[in-house]
Amino acid sequence: QQEQLHPTIPKVLVGISYFTFQYWLSGILFAHGVERTPILILMSALAAGGFYALDGTLSGFITSAATAIGGPLIEVGLISSLSGSWGYHYNDAGETGFFPLWIIPVYFLGGPANGNLARAFWNALGDDSDATTTAKSMIAYDGDGAVLTTPVIKRIACSECRGTRAVQCPNCDDGTYVTYGERVVCKACRGKGRVICRSCFSSYGDDPNDIENIRRIMDQIPD
Repeated sequence: QQEQLHPTIPKVLVGISYFTFQYWLSGILFAHGVERTPILILMSALAAGGFYALDGTLSGFITSAATAIGGPLIEVGLISSLSGSWGYHYNDAGETGFFPLWIIPVYFLGGPANGNLARAFWNALGDDSDATTTAKSMIAYDGDGAVLTTPVIKRIACSECRGTRAVQCPNCDDGTYVTYGERVVCKACRGKGRVICRSCFSSYGDDPNDIENIRRIMDQIPD
């Protein structure tokens, strides 16, 4: 899972190139008179294979599905509001009267292509090149007026978790596992599918015996 969340630059470029190829191929096939159904089948196969190879995460699937639904709906709005031969339109209105169905898997593949690009930017902007840790505090007050401090710690470079402090749980599959024919929530990671990284844990100065603090750390780490 860490590999998907921290894609390499070659993987990002391959994803963009693959998506561009799929988009180009759909237009070439249409221009050469290929029927809609074969184009839809081929684009769907390319989208499924591309998603599996380039992403494969649940969040990535949700993003791709939202893109596949939202993209065509936005185009319907553009086509409806910009009518006429000069306006926004498809040369083939397709099965829907607005667009051919094969555009849906094309939009779907745009999810991992752009998603990995966004992840690469996010990781690059959030990286600490000096690989040191700096602790600060945010001051807050509880209901009785007592001062509460919440430590804010910069990331430490780690080859295992890549600075996220979380790695995939070794006891389950995405927060659940099957026992006696029944799927149950993993108690080791509390259904999160991730646990605290042991490789860099001591570098942050946290107490390994303070289970509640470890749980608070995991709760603060975004999914």
